[in-house]
Amino acid sequence: MSIRRRTALSSLTLAPLATWTAAPAWALGKPVGPVVLTLRGKVSTVNEGGAAHFDMPMLERMSQRSITARTPWYEGPRKFTGPLLRDVLQAAGAKGTTIRAVALDGYKVDIPFEDAMKFGVVMARLLDDKPMPRDKAPLFIIYPFDDKAELRAPQYFARCAWQLRTIEIV
Repeated sequence: MSIRRRTALSSLTLAPLATWTAAPAWALGKPVGPVVLTLRGKVSTVNEGGAAHFDMPMLERMSQRSITARTPWYEGPRKFTGPLLRDVLQAAGAKGTTIRAVALDGYKVDIPFEDAMKFGVVMARLLDDKPMPRDKAPLFIIYPFDDKAELRAPQYFARCAWQLRTIEIV
């Protein structure tokens, strides 16, 4: 087989992979460390017990986004880094209308599913390039408040959940 033909065949074989936007079901894998986030409900990509479980290394391997925002919880602007909420939802094959975020302290908040798609909401695991502080760890759902004036409103501040542990897709 000529080199030219082999290259052409390789290109054809890989072409379908380049068009995928969601991770295939087998790509989620299983957590090897402590589970820091569980998605349940209307999720189609699961890795154990009918839910999608993530450890911190799984979240770290996802594309990371940093936003700098002023919030009611911190003095001055702070940098929040982590995967986009929509990417985590996509990895779990989540489809629904409501994201119910549940924190370790029992706080629950319903977030419209469209917020994750529309606003670039970050599931922050880092604050100012350091692991999220204990009182907000392991994860903090944060909106890009300084990017859009409309987000600097009580309804969006209330949708931020720190110490995030579980997401239920309704």
